[in-house]
Amino acid sequence: MAEKKRFSFRFGFSEFLLIALVLVSSVSLAFSSGSFVLNLKKIGFTFVSTIDKGVHAVADGVVGTVNAVGELHKLKKDYNELVVKLERYEQLQRANADITKENERLREQLGFSVAMEEKNFPAQIIARDLDNAYSYLTIDKGSVNGVRKNMPVVAFQNGNQGLVGKVVQVGAFTSQIMPVYNIDNSVSARIQNTRDLGLINGLGSQSQPLLLQHIRKRVLDELNYGDIIVTSGENNNYMRDIPIGTISKITVLDYNSSLSIEVTPILDFARLETVIVVNQKELNDRSAEEY
Repeated sequence: MAEKKRFSFRFGFSEFLLIALVLVSSVSLAFSSGSFVLNLKKIGFTFVSTIDKGVHAVADGVVGTVNAVGELHKLKKDYNELVVKLERYEQLQRANADITKENERLREQLGFSVAMEEKNFPAQIIARDLDNAYSYLTIDKGSVNGVRKNMPVVAFQNGNQGLVGKVVQVGAFTSQIMPVYNIDNSVSARIQNTRDLGLINGLGSQSQPLLLQHIRKRVLDELNYGDIIVTSGENNNYMRDIPIGTISKITVLDYNSSLSIEVTPILDFARLETVIVVNQKELNDRSAEEY
């Protein structure tokens, strides 16, 4: 059997030399044509510019964040300043409203005082004794102002004239008033529409009604809730027909020939601030310019 012939290839020196010459010729040709030129300057610029761009972007982000924090702090400061200014403005508005209301009350009181026929002394309530049934009011006018004991005291409130009480004690610069709701105070009074005569007594508290007594039972059908009770003017203790209050409740007592009538004061004593002390023995010869 004939042996197969093996193919063999030997890499000799001559073949190596041939390959080396081909490679050198190719590289030389590439450099000579400019297609294989390595531009180191361009590569370096690209690398450096890329790094610079990244650093610049990071720096811009940091600066932007710092600026945003600064702006936020400034906005918060401006907001707080505006809140303070708004609060001050609201306080000024409230103060102006209070002053306006006070001026309106004073003008109302002054007009009423000037219009009165009797000589009078407008005064401010400066203290109240409300701890017991013998309640009193203290005003800022005394003997140096012409106030005398037993002078009647009235007020003008919300367009209504009403009886406050009478002066019971006088100092040089202050005086004490016994209001109609004092348990010791009694005022001769009439029902305005029927002219029936009775007596008003207090129960010792400005929050409780007054009592009208000695009104005959036979006039019951002529009475109505809301009827006005006024001063009678008898005994010269108070001027005639000064409103005291309105009927709020009528009770028929089997054991009594008279009615028991509750009267709501026409003045809101809890809100009363100014009063007028009246001298019934002298005429009012003053004008508004004197106040």
